[in-house]
Amino acid sequence: MDKLITAMSENREVRVYVANTTNMINDARDLHDLSPISTSALGRTITAAAMMGMMSKIEKEKLTLQIKGSSDIKMIIAVADIYGNVKGYISNPLAENRFTEDGRLAVGEAIGKEGRLVVIRDYGMKEPFIGQSELVSGEIAEDIANYFAKSEQQPTAVGLGVSFDSTGVVKSGGGFIVQLLPEASEATIEQLESNLNKLHSVTQMMDEGLTINQIAGQIFAGLGLEELEQYPLNFKCDCSESKMEDALISLGRTELRAIIDEDGKAELKCHFCNKTYEFDKAKLEAFYNAAK
Repeated sequence: MDKLITAMSENREVRVYVANTTNMINDARDLHDLSPISTSALGRTITAAAMMGMMSKIEKEKLTLQIKGSSDIKMIIAVADIYGNVKGYISNPLAENRFTEDGRLAVGEAIGKEGRLVVIRDYGMKEPFIGQSELVSGEIAEDIANYFAKSEQQPTAVGLGVSFDSTGVVKSGGGFIVQLLPEASEATIEQLESNLNKLHSVTQMMDEGLTINQIAGQIFAGLGLEELEQYPLNFKCDCSESKMEDALISLGRTELRAIIDEDGKAELKCHFCNKTYEFDKAKLEAFYNAAK
């Protein structure tokens, strides 16, 4: 099972989130029938969302991470809660593979630099918090670090990665988010920067057999590591027939009447899990009567 750990340095000046999301990314790949570059792009996004979703302890909060691209991939959406449940989809499941000069998948080129990263934190109240920033590379990890620096004034380092075996199955996937806490000392900052500069890529470390605890240990070398909590992670959609019913009712009587008169039925498909919900004319008439 995939999992995430949160930890702090012994001096309480740095916190880290480290996640292994290999199974989640494979589940997403199979569910949406993704090309390798689409798998890598969506995999990085759901990994980041899983960690960012754990940054809150508000029970009903849901975090939505949107990557709005300008190249082959126009949109990636991942939604996470505080219990480690994540869902996501990508606008172009079969984006054409592109490669960098050193043979890596060029996710940044597939997404493009002309775009935005949007974070929506829904606390279950009337108005959610919405933050956004420009994309700086399209590689996602750098874009999320830039978002934290620009929109939340939080110094942050982010690592994300997905690797594949010879058959195209995801071999490893995961990431980390490291954040300096207020009033971190210069000595702590220097030690952390030194550690991060020496760090191998997430996928290289995972492919070499390092656990997320060991990766956290390398990030916190010389700073001491206090592991706080560990959580299971799941690629799981929370759609339901009742939610689809609410969506139809929210269309209003005029729109519902048009659907009833023109089609006599409705079919709604969840983008996150591809499940289809069908509603016959009798149900639509009931929704019409319940709508405003």
